[in-house]
Amino acid sequence: MSGKKHSDSLALLRQIKQKALELGFQQLGVSDCQLDDAEQHLNHWLEKGYHGEMEYMARHGSKRSRPAELEPGTLRVISVRMDYLPPDGVVASQLLQQPERGYISRYALGRDYHKVLRKRLQQLADYIQQQVGEFGYRAFVDSAPVLEKALAEKAGLGWIGKHSNLINRRAGSWFFLGELYTDLPLPIEQEKPVENHCGRCHACIDLCPTQAIVAPYQVDGRRCISYLTIELHGAIPIEFRKALGNRIYGCDDCQLACPWNRFARYSDEQDFLPRHGLAAPELIELFCWDEATFLNKMAGSPIRRIGHQRWIRNIAIALGNAQSSDKVIEALQAREQDKSELIREHVAWALAQHQ
Repeated sequence: MSGKKHSDSLALLRQIKQKALELGFQQLGVSDCQLDDAEQHLNHWLEKGYHGEMEYMARHGSKRSRPAELEPGTLRVISVRMDYLPPDGVVASQLLQQPERGYISRYALGRDYHKVLRKRLQQLADYIQQQVGEFGYRAFVDSAPVLEKALAEKAGLGWIGKHSNLINRRAGSWFFLGELYTDLPLPIEQEKPVENHCGRCHACIDLCPTQAIVAPYQVDGRRCISYLTIELHGAIPIEFRKALGNRIYGCDDCQLACPWNRFARYSDEQDFLPRHGLAAPELIELFCWDEATFLNKMAGSPIRRIGHQRWIRNIAIALGNAQSSDKVIEALQAREQDKSELIREHVAWALAQHQ
C-alpha cells in the first residue's frame, strides 16, 4: 500500500471510530479474518458436546470461524462494543439473596439488543458509504455463525476471560458486541492480541452455581444456567434446579465475580433501561401471567423468544427455591393442572420442595 493510500485509510478509520462514538458505541476496532486458534478451540468445544442442544453452533461448519466463507469478499471485520449495564436501584448480587424476587440477566431488562445494535451498525455502514461510495458489507449482532468474541479480541476490544466472556481492562464485561464484515482493506492497528489480565484469578470458576466453567476458558454449556433457562427446550435436569435459585432468565454470576467489572460503567442508553419492573420482579406476580400477558409485556424484549411455557417453567423452579409461604404454595397449586406437561412437572417438583 502506498504512503498516501495508507494515510487515507488511517484517516478513514479515525472518521469511522468517531462516528461509532456518536452512534452510541463505546469502542471500535478492526481485525483480519484469521481465526485459526479460535477455530481449533471451537472444534474442541463441539467435540466435547458442550454445546448441548445448541446444534446451530455446529451447523455451519467452518463458516463460523472463516468470515470470507460466510460472506465472500470479506477482508476485514469491524467490531464494536456497546455498554448495557443499566443504573440499578437493586444491586444485582443483593437481588440473588431475595428468593421472593426473580433475577433476570441484566442484558435482558430492556429492549432487544439485536434490534438496537443492528440499527446503529446500519447507520455506521451508511456513513462509511457516504465517505467511500458503494462497498461490500454485512452486519451481524449475535444472529449468525460468527465468532464475535474472538474477532473482538483480535480487534483490540479486550481479551477472552476464563469464563469465556470478553473483558475490557477499562470497562469490564457488561457490553454487547456487533460486527460489520467488509471488503474494505482498512488498516489493522492492533498488531498483537490484547494482553490477558486474568492472571491467577479464578473467582468466576469458584462462584459459578452449577460449576459450568469446567476449566479455565472452557464452559460446559449443558451446565450453564443461561443455557438451561434460555436455550434448553425441555425439562431442566433435577440436579441443577436448586442451584438455579431465583434466576429465571440467564445468569450473571461469573460477571458479578469478575474483579475487572469494578471498572464497568452504567449505560446511558435509554433502550437498555429496565421495563415492566423486571429489574427486581415479584416471582408470584410473574407466575400469574397468562400467555397473552407475557407476549404483550415482552414485546420488543429478548426474553420473548423463549416463549410463555419456558418462562413459567423457570419461575416454577424459582418458586420451589423460595421460602415456603401460603402465597407461594397457592400460586404453584393454581398451575398444578396446567395444559403443559412441562409446566406440570416443574410445578410438581416445586411443590415437593415445600412439603
